[in-house]
Amino acid sequence: MACYAVMTTRREEIVIEGSSDGEEWREYAFRYTPGDVSRRPPWNIPHQPRLDWQMWFAALEDPRRLGWFTRFLEKLLKNEPAVTALLERNPFADKPPQYIRAQFYDYTFTSGEEKSKGLWWRRRSVGLYFPAVRLKVE
Repeated sequence: MACYAVMTTRREEIVIEGSSDGEEWREYAFRYTPGDVSRRPPWNIPHQPRLDWQMWFAALEDPRRLGWFTRFLEKLLKNEPAVTALLERNPFADKPPQYIRAQFYDYTFTSGEEKSKGLWWRRRSVGLYFPAVRLKVE
């Protein structure tokens, strides 16, 4: 049985990005993960946001071991409504992206002074979590 007796002040997050040209990348926004550094952490109790919760666990794993994650990216490349509806914002609502990738970031809470300026998180790039991919052209 897992016990979460310690609350951490930092977390590693996966940020999924899409692109139409492989040059300009736009972020997908999840409802309950940090994402935008100026977004206040949402209150979600007693709701259990399954996708966002799985993304937290995915950050602790090698993406090659997570079959659901690659299927999730494939569904985003197809702009599948049942999947994009799980997100806060789809930056490709009108036309699906040609490419998708996942970046890895380390998030920490900001100081009180930074919060007074509207910044809730500090975000530092850790690297690539999943390389840019696209659907097969048949």
